[in-house]
Amino acid sequence: MDLLYNILMIFVAVFGLPLFAFRFFRERRFRERLRHNLGFFPPETLAKVEGRRPVWFQAASVGEVVAASSIIKEFKRQLPDIPVLISSGTASGYEMAQRILPEADAIIFYPPDLPWLPGRIVKRIRPRAYVPVETELWPNFIRAARQCSIPIIMVNGRIGERSVEHYRQLRRMFTKMLETVVRFCMQSTIDAQYVIRLGADPHRVVVTGNTKYDQNYSSVTAAEKTAFLSDLGFTGTGPIIVAGSTHRGEEEILMEVLRDIHVRLPAAKLLLAPRDIPRSESIVDLFRRQGFTTELRSKINLLSDPSAVNVVVLDTIGELGRLYALADMVFVGGSLVPHGGHNILEPAAHGKPIIVGPHMFNFKDTYALFTGRDACATVLDGRELSRKIIEILTDRTIAERMGKEAAAIVVENQGAAARTVENLKQILAEQGGCQ
Repeated sequence: MDLLYNILMIFVAVFGLPLFAFRFFRERRFRERLRHNLGFFPPETLAKVEGRRPVWFQAASVGEVVAASSIIKEFKRQLPDIPVLISSGTASGYEMAQRILPEADAIIFYPPDLPWLPGRIVKRIRPRAYVPVETELWPNFIRAARQCSIPIIMVNGRIGERSVEHYRQLRRMFTKMLETVVRFCMQSTIDAQYVIRLGADPHRVVVTGNTKYDQNYSSVTAAEKTAFLSDLGFTGTGPIIVAGSTHRGEEEILMEVLRDIHVRLPAAKLLLAPRDIPRSESIVDLFRRQGFTTELRSKINLLSDPSAVNVVVLDTIGELGRLYALADMVFVGGSLVPHGGHNILEPAAHGKPIIVGPHMFNFKDTYALFTGRDACATVLDGRELSRKIIEILTDRTIAERMGKEAAAIVVENQGAAARTVENLKQILAEQGGCQ
């Protein structure tokens, strides 16, 4: 199985060369990323961690970087002398880490899991622990860490229902990786049960909670809120709907929903944040073709009258969590299409009423908690979404009750970062090292 995996990785790398070459000449950031991918890190970055045995956090993209941030901040608060290295596999994740993690000593792009790279990089960096965030387990990196006696600690661990079925098909390879992990700090009892079912040692599995409850999402001052509203052209009295992390197929639904809402609430504004930022311009075109005055977030300040815009499409990194503060109600995407949903804790921390579609299978535990306390409403389709949004926007009692309950849930469930750091400290007390 390992041989087949490595052949596949080499195959992907070779056939991706034309795309890499195209991006190398077109994207400035990609050149930096490619150098990191090949193991050539900037000397000034390496100098901060090389020979100092950092704790290496690997976060796949933006969501995982956000999840890791509260752990890293707490870790550095308690253990300021131990350096922290964080890596991410995407440009957006890398930029997010640079923006929200000044505590990190070094930030790099995560190298690809090609058979010859991990061992060389791990031996050079010599981390005292390797900490994958959520489910960032890569066979060659795991093997390299094991060979160097580096403890592997999964934090904020999450196993989606669909992932269980996928991993079962690779059970032999996945079980071998799980045997290498010395501690699984899982988000919920459901996640803990899933990882044990896949082969993790139950004695190594603990439930520490979801670190996203610990994020300081709600730190938006009144002055900052006023500035955001002005920047976006949302200076009128109409309600603001924020649709976060939307996927292909949901924008078309939201377009019809907004048309319905404008019949009752003609001044309503929509701030739409697609999950994949590169789709932003095509979404602007989609709404414009249907008669909506629409603009990108990055370009709206160039307009002579931003207040004339009905729809703003977010094409910036790291703003959504704070822009939820502007909302009168929030729809969280990936849920009207069978993607599994996205994080509802960001709008919840701002005390906002939340609506999702029926497909929340990647966040079962959080979703069950919020729906059980009527802090989150579920709709089956666009027609129901229109009705529910209008109901919330025209009845402040419902909106306030849902928002207060959502904010209360967030406060009640904080502390996961501190519990995770306690587990990290326990493992580091018995740490190994690269020989």
